[in-house]
Amino acid sequence: MTAIPLKKIDDYRWELPIGYVPGMRVPGRVYADEQLLADIMKDESLKQVANAATLPGIIGASLAMPDIHYGYGLPIGGVLATDVSDGIISPGATGYDINCGVRLIRTNLTRQDLPLETLKTLVAALFAKIPTGVGSHGKIKLSAAESRKVLTEGAAWAVKKGYGQDADLEHSEAGGCLEGADSELVSDRAHERGAGQLGTLGSGNHFLEIQYVDEIYNSDAAKVLGLAENQITVMIHTGSRGLGHQICTDYLGMMGQALTKYKIELPDRQLACAPFKSKEGQQYLAAMRAAANFAWANRQCLMYWAFEVFLMTLNISPKALGFNLIYDLAHNIVKIEKHQVEGKTRELVVHRKGATRAFPSGHDEVPAAYKSIGQPVLIPGDMGRCSYVLMGTQAALEETFGSTCHGAGRVLSRHQAIKQAKGRSIYRELEDKGIIIKTAGRETLAEEMPEAYKDVSQVVEVVHQAGISGKVARLRPLGVIKG
Repeated sequence: MTAIPLKKIDDYRWELPIGYVPGMRVPGRVYADEQLLADIMKDESLKQVANAATLPGIIGASLAMPDIHYGYGLPIGGVLATDVSDGIISPGATGYDINCGVRLIRTNLTRQDLPLETLKTLVAALFAKIPTGVGSHGKIKLSAAESRKVLTEGAAWAVKKGYGQDADLEHSEAGGCLEGADSELVSDRAHERGAGQLGTLGSGNHFLEIQYVDEIYNSDAAKVLGLAENQITVMIHTGSRGLGHQICTDYLGMMGQALTKYKIELPDRQLACAPFKSKEGQQYLAAMRAAANFAWANRQCLMYWAFEVFLMTLNISPKALGFNLIYDLAHNIVKIEKHQVEGKTRELVVHRKGATRAFPSGHDEVPAAYKSIGQPVLIPGDMGRCSYVLMGTQAALEETFGSTCHGAGRVLSRHQAIKQAKGRSIYRELEDKGIIIKTAGRETLAEEMPEAYKDVSQVVEVVHQAGISGKVARLRPLGVIKG
């Protein structure tokens, strides 16, 4: 710890001074308590925070959330903003899984409505209905023309096809679609990788989880969200699948060449970038938006498949089920937003990589239904512990460009987790806790075991105490399907 010159601001904020890495234009700011900071120090993520502080046009500080861990270029859990006039845009600061995000659905069911045998049947039916895992393909077959519509229309395309309702769009970040997407700037290889993957869950830490509301922290906000103790909820966590991964790969190559063209010097080429207003910058932005729209359409379709499974398995009417979207948000994305900087309104290129938008009450981009409380913030945990619902705050808008954490954050690599799980039955350990799980492979269970992650409750407590989001409710897992 002594090798990194961190300055303690308070119990939940730390500063990496300019100069820790040559060329830093702004300091780094880390949100963590001392215990989480000890975990963060075990990898090179703080150096990545400092490296990002060298990017041209960066504003304020290079930010790190308490779930931060080592990633490609910018650490997962990193946030940075650059000015649209003289700043850059970077695929490595956005992430490979563009618009990996979370969708939370409330129901009229209570925990008592899902006894163990019913729960087992429901989880098995979800696993049979929803394609999961690496390379999985869904039942939606798109023509080339329809595929382009998905990339430009996002979740609205799915709703038009009957996979949901207009209210779902009102309760999604950006309405489930970023304008300005251009499918022509998506490579043939990316199109190929995305073909057939709409309505699929993916692998790794992606999941669909049946949960119940375990604790309410803010009863007024919970009431606005339609949440009550013991209520059954459904959380979906996935992104843009192979299409988004390929778009990131393609544009990292382009940005690598742009570094020379625009004479940009960086301490880490994984942060390869181009000026935001350059041809390369604008092309990446349009392609990234296309991937983000695919992800929103993907989660919209998955929600509809889950809705159908609940109806058929429980033999219940849609009205009795009450399967309604609370909110859908992105974790890996670039957004063009207006923020107050030193008393002036500036248009910024906000990169959130493994970080969640957290806008306060009254903000223009908060849905009308939630204007009084702020934007819902959804924080998934690991499959053995819990997840959280929070709300955005004014402090987040002022300190972090309206951003907060996105999950628990890994403490073990997948290889380390597999090694540590050897000889154990993770499936049985979870079932002993009352959690039913279905997965495409035993190795996935080992990679994603609870001990592979930080305690999400501790992560959430940091952002709550720091004031960059506020706790509303805790959700406990009952049933999980994973790739």
